[in-house]
Amino acid sequence: MKRLACLVCSCTAALTAHAQFDASRLWVNAGFYSAHFDTDRGLRNSNPGIGFEYRIDETWSATAGRFRNSNNVNSNYVGAYYQPWTWAGVKLGVVAGAFNGYPNAHQGGWFPALIPTASLEGQHWGLNVALVPPLKDRLYGAVSFQLKYRFR
Repeated sequence: MKRLACLVCSCTAALTAHAQFDASRLWVNAGFYSAHFDTDRGLRNSNPGIGFEYRIDETWSATAGRFRNSNNVNSNYVGAYYQPWTWAGVKLGVVAGAFNGYPNAHQGGWFPALIPTASLEGQHWGLNVALVPPLKDRLYGAVSFQLKYRFR
């Protein structure tokens, strides 16, 4: 957890070095809920954790966090959302980043990911939806839902 706090602070410091930190751009989440495509594998759908997302502008945001993954192992992530399109109030794009903690993917080590995403953001509450593609027997596909909150 200490490493995660350092990572979040480092990312936030780097991203805001040229600008003042604005707490109203910071989202906090409590992990994910993953609806897996392979329902017969006994995967964990509830993926509790803690994560942060800092909206840099209307297109970009930085994200980092830790959660209990579908294999019931702790995972960490760091990345950036790029959402250049909006349709009916929903931001559309991808999140590019890195994950670890999946036993069948790189022996639990870090690996890159590019995941299609959609985000709906209100004044205090928001929702990220991600389409996680399956990767052979290393990573199981799912539609993941991440409820987020910001203090304004």
